[in-house]
Amino acid sequence: MSSSDPRPSRRKLLALLATLLLAACGFQPAYAPGGPAEGLQNSISFADPTDKNSFDLVERFEERLGRPQSARFALAYLIEATPSGVGITPENAITRFDVIGTVTYRITDIASATVVSTGAVNSFTAYSATGTTVSTLAAERDAAQRLMRLLADQIVTRLIATSASWAGDRALSASWAGGGTPSANGAGDRAP
Repeated sequence: MSSSDPRPSRRKLLALLATLLLAACGFQPAYAPGGPAEGLQNSISFADPTDKNSFDLVERFEERLGRPQSARFALAYLIEATPSGVGITPENAITRFDVIGTVTYRITDIASATVVSTGAVNSFTAYSATGTTVSTLAAERDAAQRLMRLLADQIVTRLIATSASWAGDRALSASWAGGGTPSANGAGDRAP
């Protein structure tokens, strides 16, 4: 098929078909004016980080959702990250680690102090421990940072997907599932 051929290409037809299917199912971009997540940008304050993992998590939240000027919602979180040796030599030396992480979170409407959304996400990353001490430490730090970014992205995705039910003036009448109260680092006095 030459570039002057007037027949539409298969790629153009598939793109047109995909566009029509999305329009027919009611697809609307989340951040579009009037979209379900329009009000999330720059409207969620995040609990202050207390360690490297929480710093990396909050940094990614702020990259995705912005830093609020006047927040409507507060996000509290509890991070659990556990390394696990998965590659073991016959001499019982660990050569590979998985870092398994879970973040439990809750979103609170600041004005009414009502918990509007809760959840937990988990994922894992891995790193090699076969190099020098310096390279292993660098790989461990990098794996932890990747894990926090993955977990933050999962939380943001859930917030975007569910924001239509809570980011407006309506709030779920739910209490914090773990009980307790939020603390300065967002972890609360009981695990969520």
